[in-house]
Amino acid sequence: MTAPPVDPELLTWAVELTKEAGRRTLTRFRSDDLAIEAKGDGTPVTEADKDAEAYIRAELTAAHPDDAVLGEEEGDQEGTTGRRWIIDPIDGTKAFMRGVPLYSNLLAVEDEHGWAIGVINLPAAGECVYAGRGLGAFQDDRQGERRPARVGPRSSEQPFLTASGFTRWDDDALLRVKHAGWGLRTWGDGFGYAMVATGRIDAMVDPSAALWDIAPMPVILSEAGGRFSAWSGSPDPREGSGVATNGEGHDDLLALLRGDAPA
Repeated sequence: MTAPPVDPELLTWAVELTKEAGRRTLTRFRSDDLAIEAKGDGTPVTEADKDAEAYIRAELTAAHPDDAVLGEEEGDQEGTTGRRWIIDPIDGTKAFMRGVPLYSNLLAVEDEHGWAIGVINLPAAGECVYAGRGLGAFQDDRQGERRPARVGPRSSEQPFLTASGFTRWDDDALLRVKHAGWGLRTWGDGFGYAMVATGRIDAMVDPSAALWDIAPMPVILSEAGGRFSAWSGSPDPREGSGVATNGEGHDDLLALLRGDAPA
């Protein structure tokens, strides 16, 4: 049975919420006195991460007080409606800290039918890529112009694959992809998935990712005509990894990554 389309007004509200959170992060972007702390796992968190998530949570409490919320910085909040919002206030905190304008603000909505809304906001780049189940995928540019977001055909020359980095890759998987003729790029995170969804690169790969890093991706890639999965091939981002393509050769890429097929 096909899941019903999400409410268009809810999609619009989620996009504007994420954009405003992104505008708040820009006030601290490239700041000389940015406050940074180390979390329990040793990863950094900035005052901008905390402020953006606190802002989103406050708006959710006011507008949808009974919905569940999961955020990277403040954890899990239970709800009663069957709907959950998943927040990554700054995806690419290390990039943000270094003044790299490719960080993003991520927001996803999950309901009783599955993944309903996904938003990748790139405030420093002036773009926002988003989708609602059954409504399509869209891209807003710096001037506020809206256009459909669609994956592109696989490059007939050298396909580009991007990642958040290669330190977490298995060496053999990295070499298989390299020798198979893929052009390897970095600075992935949400930016990489947005590039796939808008037809500018061929694949984005995350060998390890938290749910809030990739929760928006299933609905965005699906509505843009592409495909998202974990390395296993499962469409569930809870598996902790992510692969996005235009759908063409997706299974072949997964097999290459896993070593199930010759390079």
